[in-house]
Amino acid sequence: MSRTASSTAQDFVPFATAALDFHRALNLPGGPLVTTRAELDALHGHLISLHGLLDAHAVRVGGLVPAEGEQLGVARTRIWQAADHLHAAFHAAPHPDSGEMPGPEACRVGLPEGAPELTVCQRHQRAAHLARRRTTPTDLHAPFTGLIRR
Repeated sequence: MSRTASSTAQDFVPFATAALDFHRALNLPGGPLVTTRAELDALHGHLISLHGLLDAHAVRVGGLVPAEGEQLGVARTRIWQAADHLHAAFHAAPHPDSGEMPGPEACRVGLPEGAPELTVCQRHQRAAHLARRRTTPTDLHAPFTGLIRR
C-alpha cells in the first residue's frame, strides 16, 4: 500500500491556500475595518472543511502510522477550536442592518440569520458532532497543543 497519492490525483489544497492569500491581499488593506458577518461565515465554512479533511487524514493514517495519525488528530482538534472561536466571533459581530447582536440562545434555533445566506450555526452544530466523537472534552478545551520542543 502506497503512502502517497496517485500521480493523477489533483491536489486542490494549494489552490485553496492561494485563494485565501489572494483574498487577504485584495480585501483587507482597503476594506472595512470590521469583519463582516458574511466573511466570518465564509471563514468558518473554510475551517470546517479543513477540519473534515484533517479528520479523514487522521483516521486513515492513524491505523498505519499511529504517531502521524496522533499529530494529525491534534491538528484537527486545534482547527475545531479555531472554528469554535470564529463561530463565537460571528455572534459577537453586529447585524449589518440594525447593529444589534443576537444572544447565544439564537444559535440553538438553527438559523438565527436566515437561510440560505448564512448557515454558520447549522454547519457548526453538524461539525460539533464529529468533534465530540473524535476527541474528549478535555482535549477540546486544553490550551496545550501537544507539541514538544526538541
